[in-house]
Amino acid sequence: MKLVIFDVDGTLVDSQAHIIASMAAAFAEADVPMPERETILSIVGLSLPMAMRELAPEVDETTLGRMIDAYKATFQHLRMAQGAAASPLYDGAEDTVRRLGARDDVMLAIATGKSRRGLTALMAGWDFADLFMSTQSADDHPSKPHPSMVMTCLMDCGVSAQDAVVIGDTTFDMEMARAAQVPSIGVRWGYHGQEALLSAGARTVLDRFDQLDAALDEIWKD
Repeated sequence: MKLVIFDVDGTLVDSQAHIIASMAAAFAEADVPMPERETILSIVGLSLPMAMRELAPEVDETTLGRMIDAYKATFQHLRMAQGAAASPLYDGAEDTVRRLGARDDVMLAIATGKSRRGLTALMAGWDFADLFMSTQSADDHPSKPHPSMVMTCLMDCGVSAQDAVVIGDTTFDMEMARAAQVPSIGVRWGYHGQEALLSAGARTVLDRFDQLDAALDEIWKD
């Protein structure tokens, strides 16, 4: 059996507008200037406490906690108000997941920096959610690029590292895969660029979801 482990934000769903709006609320709560959009998107994939600390290194722990709470509250409010429109699936994502999920030799999993509550709420809107055999979130593991989420996916599915692949849009995903000794594939439509993904260990970087099957076959051909 083979295992495909997907990142979520920037890989399966386009959540950047949701993230930027939530960060704006967090920085307003602390009354400190918000970083540039590109800077904020560069930390997507980290757990929220680590991401917030990266973006606001000057604030004290109490203020940081308030910022995290403000982010979570705004994120949840937008999700409830907008539903699936807050984090739409990228073109080709659903078709790809369904196609891979229909294969007898492939299992699917998720490793995301989202909270468990956020992941559960997002997947509640997917009628293909039951195709994922293991779903790992930031609430239960150290932040990416620690390999814990990938290692748990491997154990849950009974698959060895050489028979798995991590699909993600950030260097944190590639570094997480490398730490778990799992090959990785990057995607260009997310938050980190092609050169950064290749430098972090991606075997290849996709321009479109319909290129994934061939990329998987190439990695698993031996």
